[in-house]
Amino acid sequence: MTWDIFSIIGTAAFAISGALVAMDEKYDVFGVYILGFVTAFGGGAIRNLLIGLPVSYLWSQTTLFYISFLSITVILIFPKWVSYSWKKAGLYADAIGLAAFAIQGALHAASLNHSLLAIMVAAFLTGSGGGILRDVLAGRKPYVFKVEIYGSWAALAGLVIGLGAADHPFLLYGLFAVIIFLRIYSFHRKWQLPIPKMHYQ
Repeated sequence: MTWDIFSIIGTAAFAISGALVAMDEKYDVFGVYILGFVTAFGGGAIRNLLIGLPVSYLWSQTTLFYISFLSITVILIFPKWVSYSWKKAGLYADAIGLAAFAIQGALHAASLNHSLLAIMVAAFLTGSGGGILRDVLAGRKPYVFKVEIYGSWAALAGLVIGLGAADHPFLLYGLFAVIIFLRIYSFHRKWQLPIPKMHYQ
């Protein structure tokens, strides 16, 4: 049940995030839907590929496709809800999606008895993969690799779950809230990981 809730939250949040980026890039309606779907399902598809699950499993998620479609449609019908502050709306949607999908990916890997490192990688890929694909398709440099602390929070969720420190639904929801807070707080505080520099002779 907990898994299903995180899947629903993550799908809706990332679909909205992708739609907002597409609208900001002046994509047409078809492009908005495509980018929304890619953002919502891209991370899960990458995760399944790398941990040995059939990628075709993606097409059996009929309910999540409907949720994604409805979420994007709401944004298209009521654009004024986010037009004046789409960056803030996009940040919150992205943070919710990151937290929900990172936890869902970690739970998925843990249920298959993978190693701690594999659980962390699954959390990172599920939480960040859709956003990476979204940015690439939108012609942007994926900020998960460049600007802000982003993927690290997904990996942190995987670490907590892999260590068995969140083995109760209430603890998982608490972890969900913490990851959202850390993502938004680090954005506003402009936290960054060190950027290595090349030294040329």
